[in-house]
Amino acid sequence: MRNINNSVQLIGNLGMNPEIKSLESGKTMAKLSIATSDSYISKDGEIIKTTQWHNIIAWNKQAELAEKYLSKGQQVCVAGKLNNRSYEDKDGNKKYITEVIVDNFMFLRN
Repeated sequence: MRNINNSVQLIGNLGMNPEIKSLESGKTMAKLSIATSDSYISKDGEIIKTTQWHNIIAWNKQAELAEKYLSKGQQVCVAGKLNNRSYEDKDGNKKYITEVIVDNFMFLRN
């Protein structure tokens, strides 16, 4: 069985076209955002819909596939692992970010 210690699968819609970067190391990176939606019924019987946004990073071949086949609004399934990191913004404030590092995409519809 595949290592499931740190794995995530998301089905959602792309919030932007892939942002592609070619790094000096020769690697290619794609940055994406995916919106996932959920709903539940409140204690008052009202249907509440929520949307969560997820930062997605794809490298090399997966980045090339994202650039070629993905576009804003498209539904996609992403499988990968969670990555937490921090950085300092231009004002010196520490920022924290959680990303999904892509292992595989599944294109669901155009």
